[in-house]
This record gives sequence, C-alpha cells and structure tokens, in this order.
Amino acid sequence: MIIAVDGPAASGKGTIAKALAVHFALPWLDTGLLYRAVGIGVLRAGGDPDNPNIALTACDFPDALLEDPALRSEGAGAYASRVSVHPEVRAALIERQKAFAAQPGGAVLDGRDIGTVIAPHADAKLFVTASPEIRAERRYRDESADNQDANHDAILADIIQRDKRDSERANAPLKRAEDADLLDTSDLTISAAVQRAIALVEARTGKR
Repeated sequence: MIIAVDGPAASGKGTIAKALAVHFALPWLDTGLLYRAVGIGVLRAGGDPDNPNIALTACDFPDALLEDPALRSEGAGAYASRVSVHPEVRAALIERQKAFAAQPGGAVLDGRDIGTVIAPHADAKLFVTASPEIRAERRYRDESADNQDANHDAILADIIQRDKRDSERANAPLKRAEDADLLDTSDLTISAAVQRAIALVEARTGKR
C-alpha cells in the first residue's frame, strides 16, 4: 500500500505522514529532506541556490546527511525551496523517491509532488493544508522556543513566498492531485488531524 501525503510547509503533513506510517506499519520518507540536503550542501559551500549547476552538484550526498539535525533549520528549508525549482535537481532525486515508494509492502511518502509525480498510482492520497497565518503561528512557536529573535511577520512572509515559488514552478509544482482527499488542519489538533487522516486512508483502501 502506497500513501502519498502532499502539502505546503508547516501544514502538518510530516507529522501526519509519520503517524500514518506507524499506524499502517509502513516505512516513511520525508522527501523534503532530500531537497533540504541539497539546499544545505549549497549553503555550506557558500554557493548560489538559484544556480542550477551548483545545485545539481549538491545532489550527490550520502544517506547519512539525512540524519543531520541542521536539515530542519529555516536556512535549509529556504534553500531547499530554491533548489527544488531546478528540473535538473528534481530529475536527480526522483528515482530515489520512486524506488522508496516501490519497495515490497508499500510506503508512506510526504512532500509536494508525491501524488502527482512520484506516486500518481498511490492507493491513497492526501493533500494537507492550513491557512498561511496558522502555519506561520505554528512555525513561530517552534522557532521561538529556541530562538528569542524569531520574528512572526518574517516567518509569515517566508511561508507566503515559499508557497508562491512552490506552486508556480514549471516543473512538478505544489498542487493537489485530482484524486487526493483534502485535509485542512487549520482548526484541528494534531490528534484530530491524525485520526482524520487515518479515516480517509481507510476509506480509500479498505485497510485498517
């Protein structure tokens, strides 16, 4: 069984995907980490993430990099969004994602183009979203716990800019697959969102 979970930054898709993987006993891949790994490679090298050639050279990274806590930083996220617009980068990483989805027994993958590009044949597809304001508030709470200089307005502006960049890119843009169930988490607790996601997958697949 393959479950595709797509959605914008801070929508809760990663938390939901991980919970689905535990519930259905499936391996899980946060595909955004692949792009964050490329982004942080460019960042650490002092390169330009808007240069496709430089971004492409950072695609050859070891799997161990995916365990680096720095991949969860805002800097890595911002660079990931910029390197992901390059078709060359997406092409370099697409087979890695498809291979994960194709493993025996299935898998759960979350990202921005899982249901449309990576696994259009997925058994269940979710498009997880929330308002930009809600997502900014979530990100601000997370950041301010470790960073007293966290700025809510700057985070909101970054989320809006990232949504625009991800949705308008020519190659594999962020969008809801036609057969994906919409899950708006704006007014849901984490527990409620997870239970709703499980119910949607069970309704699609008949599996519990």
